[in-house]
Amino acid sequence: MATRLLLLADTHLPRRARDLPAEVWAAVDDADLVVHAGDWVDVALLDALEERSARLVACWGNNDHGALRTRLPEVARVEVEDLRIGVVHETGQAKGREERMAAIHGDLDVLVFGHSHIPWDTTAPGGLRLLNPGSPTDRRRQPHCTYMTAVADAGTLEVTLHRLPPRAPAPSRGR
Repeated sequence: MATRLLLLADTHLPRRARDLPAEVWAAVDDADLVVHAGDWVDVALLDALEERSARLVACWGNNDHGALRTRLPEVARVEVEDLRIGVVHETGQAKGREERMAAIHGDLDVLVFGHSHIPWDTTAPGGLRLLNPGSPTDRRRQPHCTYMTAVADAGTLEVTLHRLPPRAPAPSRGR
C-alpha cells in the first residue's frame, strides 16, 4: 500500500508569513506523513502540524531554538514503504553535496534537507536521493515558493515539486 508524503522546509513562521498557504494545509490533510526539514522559527507551527497531520517526522534548523530544539532532533529518521528516509536541515554548500551526504548518510535511501530555500532533487553515487522542497513561505531568490509531495511504494519514491502562486502584496498605507 502506497504512502503519501508532504515535504516541507524553511517555513520561517511568523517571520516570512503569518501562516502556511491554504494549498499547503490541504496537502497536510491529504498526506499520510508530513516531513519538515527545519527552520520553523515558532513552535506554534510544530504544535499545529502535530495536531493536524496523520504523522510527522521533523528536525530543527539553524533558526530554531528553545522548545523546537528540545522537542526535535537534529537528524530524524523513519522507514516508509521499504525506504529509509532521513531529515536534516543543513547539508553545506551545493558543490560536493551528493558525495558528502552519501559519506555521512550512506545508510539511507532518501535524505530530505532544507536551509537553502532552493528546490533540489538529485541522486548521489551509490543511490542516496537528496530532496530539498524549497520554502512554501520564503522564496528568497527563487521565482516561486515551493513544496514537494511524494508517493512511496515498495521501495520507490515518486516526487512532485509544487510551485505556489505569488502572494498578493500587502495593501499600501497611503499617507
